[in-house]
Amino acid sequence: MELKIGWLYPTLMSTYGDRGNVICIERRCRWRGIEVSIVPLDQQTQATAFYQVDLIVGGGAQDRQQEIVMRDLKGAKAEALRDKLESGTPGAFTCGSPQLLGHYYEPAFGQRIEGLGLLDFVSKHPGPQAKRCIGNVVFEITASPLAQDLRTMLGEPPIVIGFENHGGRTYLGNIAPLGKVIKGYGNNGEDGKEGAFYRNAIATYSHGPLLPKNPFIADWLIQTALRQKYQTEMVLTKLDDSLAWRAREAMFKRLELPSLHKTP
Repeated sequence: MELKIGWLYPTLMSTYGDRGNVICIERRCRWRGIEVSIVPLDQQTQATAFYQVDLIVGGGAQDRQQEIVMRDLKGAKAEALRDKLESGTPGAFTCGSPQLLGHYYEPAFGQRIEGLGLLDFVSKHPGPQAKRCIGNVVFEITASPLAQDLRTMLGEPPIVIGFENHGGRTYLGNIAPLGKVIKGYGNNGEDGKEGAFYRNAIATYSHGPLLPKNPFIADWLIQTALRQKYQTEMVLTKLDDSLAWRAREAMFKRLELPSLHKTP
């Protein structure tokens, strides 16, 4: 078996160590004997390359870099990305990349940055004097069917731990939130929602990066990508994640949330 990971604009959108998400998926595939290749989806890429990948990963960017990306991600490329996500290709979009998928992002300075409008939400920066939403974030995944899949995998509610650092606030329309906030700001620090979930695409402000801290999400992405590609149910070989779970336990204790975590 093999998977192709599409990495959205790796040079422009890899803030806060989000390249760790790509590395995490790659290693967890190789440890299981799954061949994997990484395909950069950037300014030099033709739209046809989007159709060749089995899983898509996007990271964060500053406003200027995000503008450059949005100038390039249009036309045939935008249609290709839309087609992939609509068809169920799994993806993990963290920090700034979810804003590409929404209707628009209004920065603190400059003009509104139009998004693809694939996900029904908008993001707005409240202004240069507003405090950033920064710090550790913990939330429970509630979106269906992702929450049910992860509960089956873990034997308990899927709790995500990450780090958020964003000035923009996201407001959802007719789309399911990824989860409900336990600690931190989430989408906007107001409604208790974090991220969004559409088809098999995960959008979240949680990074740090996301997947090494929550390896069960990486496994869900891999399993879903394999199922989509080979049209058959897949059961992944269990890996030794004891170090990751010990790190999670330490963070939960630091955040005074020890009751939320059980080591498998």
